[in-house]
Amino acid sequence: MATREEVLAETFLQLADTIVDDFDVHDLLTTLSGRCVELLDASATGVLLADVQGSLQVVAASSETAKLLEMLQLQNEEGPCLDAFRTGKAVTHSDLASANPWPRFGRAATAGGFRSVHAFPMRLRDVVLGTLNLFMADPGPLSDADVAVAQAFAHAATIALLQDKAATEAHELTAQLQGALNSRIIIEQAKGTIAERDGIGMDEAFERLRSYARTHNRKLADIAQAIVAHTLATTEMQTLLRSGRTAE
Repeated sequence: MATREEVLAETFLQLADTIVDDFDVHDLLTTLSGRCVELLDASATGVLLADVQGSLQVVAASSETAKLLEMLQLQNEEGPCLDAFRTGKAVTHSDLASANPWPRFGRAATAGGFRSVHAFPMRLRDVVLGTLNLFMADPGPLSDADVAVAQAFAHAATIALLQDKAATEAHELTAQLQGALNSRIIIEQAKGTIAERDGIGMDEAFERLRSYARTHNRKLADIAQAIVAHTLATTEMQTLLRSGRTAE
């Protein structure tokens, strides 16, 4: 089994590789989300990116529960992730059951089994692209080492998304990322189709979709579009439905 240091090194290498490759934004950020669960003992994680209007959208989450909690913040316009994005600074709360500054988010989070939250801006200089968010089952602060790792992940992901562009080119990047945000809708529809066809949960449906895209060296959004448009060959769909979870 790989050590924590080895997994950290592998994660940063994956983020660095995307600078020169035509990478899949969804797969990159889903990998990052999963690694935060693995390395930082988070119960759930999510990644938000801003669209061309500057509004945050859910792009990746470690589970359906995390995705719904992120969406609740956006719908109610309150929560640590929004605060981290607006200020460009990390926002943490060690016990959501006590002196919670986000009433609706706090109630939903604690009802979902989360007692503390930590949101880190995906920032390079004055440009904030989104946030990386950790939801913890237990109250209490993150260790200094884990804070450093989480913020380093957020920073490295930001650099990967910028693809070595100057901060002044952020508006161009945002326009490019709009396509990724739009394709998220198609991915959600494809997840629903797979879940219904195979009688499985949405989390498992996403893992099968992602696994198939990786195995066949195709973009996640392209496979999702083929499923929704009913252009994915029957044999390919059968292969996808048979596939199971894969390790990161």
